[in-house]
Amino acid sequence: MLHATRFKLLAVIFLFSSIVAIFFARNSGAQEGKPPALPLPEMQKLSKLYVGTWTYTETYPKSPMFPNGGVNTGVYTSELGPGGNSIINHFHSKGPLGEFEGIMVMTWDPKEKTYKAYVLGDSFPGAMIETGQWENDSLEYSSELSMGGMKVALRNETKFLDGGKLTSDEFSSANGAPEKLFVHVEAVKK
Repeated sequence: MLHATRFKLLAVIFLFSSIVAIFFARNSGAQEGKPPALPLPEMQKLSKLYVGTWTYTETYPKSPMFPNGGVNTGVYTSELGPGGNSIINHFHSKGPLGEFEGIMVMTWDPKEKTYKAYVLGDSFPGAMIETGQWENDSLEYSSELSMGGMKVALRNETKFLDGGKLTSDEFSSANGAPEKLFVHVEAVKK
């Protein structure tokens, strides 16, 4: 009888210890694995700068693609995505160089500690994926793509100015050649 009572007591202690261990393991795991508060600070910063409706001009210098250069005008609207952890940008421009329409989704990748932008447009298939960081006072995105046998590197430099204005310069380089300005954008928030 004494042996059975001891066994029951040990079983109860083991069971209680197991429950306490599971409780603490779940709570500590929940703290470590707890999702961050939304939106993330990196996206809060971006939303303060981007969210709204903007009018813009695209100035293309003379190039093999645009022998005479030229200027298009357009509108883009940036709004918060689900949970505020993304910004969805709808853009549309037209002018002597053609008509361009697309969507860009910007978000923060906590694992890589970088911004990601997914650009979908009417003038190319699939999505262009860009990686971004703040460099001093400008937000810089870069990406690479292949066109035939050519490897093209793109770099975009956006600066936010006083008075709800921004400038954005897109540079390109083919097969490691020096960068050249592809387009200069000036935008004003409505």
